[in-house]
Amino acid sequence: MQKNEAYPKVPGKLKNYSLTPTGISGQTENSIFQIQVYADNTFRIQVSLKKTFQPNPYSVVAAANEHVFTFEEQDEFLLLKTTKIYLSISKENFSLTFKNPSGQVISEDDPNYGIHWLGTEVSNYKKLQEWEKFIGLGEKTGGLNRYGQTYTHWNTDHFAYGTGDDPLYLSIPFFMGLHHGLSYGIFFDNTHKTTFNFGAGNNRYAYYSAEDGDLDYYFFHDQNITDIITAYSYLTGKPELPQKWALGYQQCRYSYYPDKDVIRLAQTFRDKGIPADVIYLDIHHMEKYKVFTFDGNNFPDPSSMISYLKKIGFKVVVILDPGIKVDEDYTPYLEGKSKKLFLKYPDGEIYQGQVWPGWCAFPDFTLAPTRDWWAEKLKFYTDLGVDGFWTDMNEPATWGQTIPNLVQFDFEGMGGNHKKTRNVYGFQMARSTSEGQQKQRPESRPFVLTRSGFAGVQRHAAVWTGDNVSNDEHMLAGIRLVNSLGLSGVPFSGYDIGGFVGNCSLELFARWISIAAFCPFFRAHTMINSHASEPWSFGEEVEAIARNYIRLRYKLMPLIYTAFYQSSQNGLPVAKSLALVYPFDDKVYHGAFENQYLFCDSLLIAPVESYKTITKIYLPEGDWYHFFSDKKTRGGQEVFWDCPLDYLPVFVAAGSILLMQAAIQYVDDMHDGRLKIHVYKGKGLQSQDLYEDDGKSRQYLNGKFSKRTIRMDHDHGVLTIGAATGEFTSSFKKAKIYFHGFSEQVAIVRGQEQKMQANNIAFLDEISEFDPLPVGEHAFQICKSVPALTIDLDNQEQLIQLR
Repeated sequence: MQKNEAYPKVPGKLKNYSLTPTGISGQTENSIFQIQVYADNTFRIQVSLKKTFQPNPYSVVAAANEHVFTFEEQDEFLLLKTTKIYLSISKENFSLTFKNPSGQVISEDDPNYGIHWLGTEVSNYKKLQEWEKFIGLGEKTGGLNRYGQTYTHWNTDHFAYGTGDDPLYLSIPFFMGLHHGLSYGIFFDNTHKTTFNFGAGNNRYAYYSAEDGDLDYYFFHDQNITDIITAYSYLTGKPELPQKWALGYQQCRYSYYPDKDVIRLAQTFRDKGIPADVIYLDIHHMEKYKVFTFDGNNFPDPSSMISYLKKIGFKVVVILDPGIKVDEDYTPYLEGKSKKLFLKYPDGEIYQGQVWPGWCAFPDFTLAPTRDWWAEKLKFYTDLGVDGFWTDMNEPATWGQTIPNLVQFDFEGMGGNHKKTRNVYGFQMARSTSEGQQKQRPESRPFVLTRSGFAGVQRHAAVWTGDNVSNDEHMLAGIRLVNSLGLSGVPFSGYDIGGFVGNCSLELFARWISIAAFCPFFRAHTMINSHASEPWSFGEEVEAIARNYIRLRYKLMPLIYTAFYQSSQNGLPVAKSLALVYPFDDKVYHGAFENQYLFCDSLLIAPVESYKTITKIYLPEGDWYHFFSDKKTRGGQEVFWDCPLDYLPVFVAAGSILLMQAAIQYVDDMHDGRLKIHVYKGKGLQSQDLYEDDGKSRQYLNGKFSKRTIRMDHDHGVLTIGAATGEFTSSFKKAKIYFHGFSEQVAIVRGQEQKMQANNIAFLDEISEFDPLPVGEHAFQICKSVPALTIDLDNQEQLIQLR
């Protein structure tokens, strides 16, 4: 068949190759290639029509390992082998096939057009496997299973986005495929606009393509999906353990001003006994929306205001927009102009776009001196006592939603236009802000919240899912977005509770905040000219429900903080889609159940719309305890469950160990020194770590932490509270242990027989019948007659034998 320009250009036959300590490199008829082995479960594939590769300098922080593979050459193909992946390279057409050591195909290129170019567009077509599912891909709307859909990565300011709209604010071109009991991951490390097609409109291929640049992707395969996410996190960087206050309840509005209203807001939380840790200041804190300023009329003495807020236990986070107002009397503009720190046209003229302050210049965060300058400017806020930063509008957003593609970026000296660099702009702003905060306060862990980003952003910031809408569909879509971000290496993320756009109903806010209490990032936020979103804004009944769930969040803080510590070590999410734990259970992908997830490994959260009072839930294999009543239900089945507004369906996996404490008003508030250990009867050996440190500094990296492991041997009735390790003194002096589902009434503690006492446990406080009539009836739920005992908690190992 005669070929013409409409036909794709392919690599062609293998011409030559050479082995390297980390893999193989060489040439085909039309391209250069390099394959590197980063680990036994991670391969990197680079193919380019150009003479040299053009890698992304930002996302990957790991290097390939040497000599972790073996090599064979056969008549028709080359073979690179590790203990987990066999990669076959066709000499005839450079198509790639990944197999496991047993010979099963994990993933394979189409033999004719697996890798090809149409003009500057580069694509990789993979054969669809039978019943293949696809999950992840970061901040993407739609269902848990991406099969049959197409997605675009192009960071976009998408106000009031629909629950099926694409693209949104943030791009993470990493997904996982599952079929025949096998799982793999692919990270397409190309910063241009990319498209991912998972069998949409065809039954032959799944493919991904980029408008320009190289084919540069990482292929992962391991026994479990969790190992793949950990490998991806090793590659792109694990998140730092956040400051503990960042895990508490946070209140935001566009906008809180003047200063007396901010103080009144904080004092109302304390007066009403509703725990909270953070207040945000949106764009109205600034003078005419100019970053690195405070409005002198509304905030005449910001230092004193912030100091007062700190005295009553609040942290302050301020918004940062990248647009620098073009104003010859505005120091940041004059500095950026004189130092040539702004984005520019090819002829050197500064690019200007319109945002909140009017016409603005935009810092080039891909230029190292710009990042240094930005770090210096943050001193304005840190000297006032500001605790964290919220980077917004950093797609970057402009009125009109268009930046000319010829606008130039430094791109670490390599040069790049808007098409190449847009997707990493928000990532580099978050990085600059994080590094700047570290420079200004080297003794503290930074806190940055970002709207935009790219793969690797988890190293520098938490993520929120942008301008959502106040309705039930958005509430559930936000849960899927957060779970998908967790599948994509970003464990610290959340949504605006109550919805940013529109007026939230009282029923919706009550349901939303109860779900969000089990979300990694826990913040209510709404826009100007909308119904307020403070917990007391919807009447006494909703206030009581909100108080209950916010208090529950603080009671669970030992479990949550430990989960975040573990995430900082392995990159795994705190909120886990059921697909992560039950990847080959088809039920978890069903539309009725795809929103369910595990929080801190043991709590199964079943989100439900605000208008429902009964819902269908899928409980995976194993036994499950209803969290609020201890009712035990067999798993592997669908069940109908009552879901009044005050009781979200929450279940505990049998065998679990939950760690709790007394309710407090903010994370640095003093608790009563008692650790509450809830053990749920199951099978086999189960364990749970307890991790503590000062919650603020990086001294934990130098051993200033306390860590112990609590194990329950369910088959033999032995609970072991391990010895504490580390140089930090635990805040817990005693432990009260509750044995849910156990019939034993006596325990042997340090050789002494101790009779356990029966306890009725209410994880939520009882809600009054308010006048006027409440939204629904309130049936108070408790766990009845749970055996419990109290022990001293020291640094030594303790064994507790149940009898």
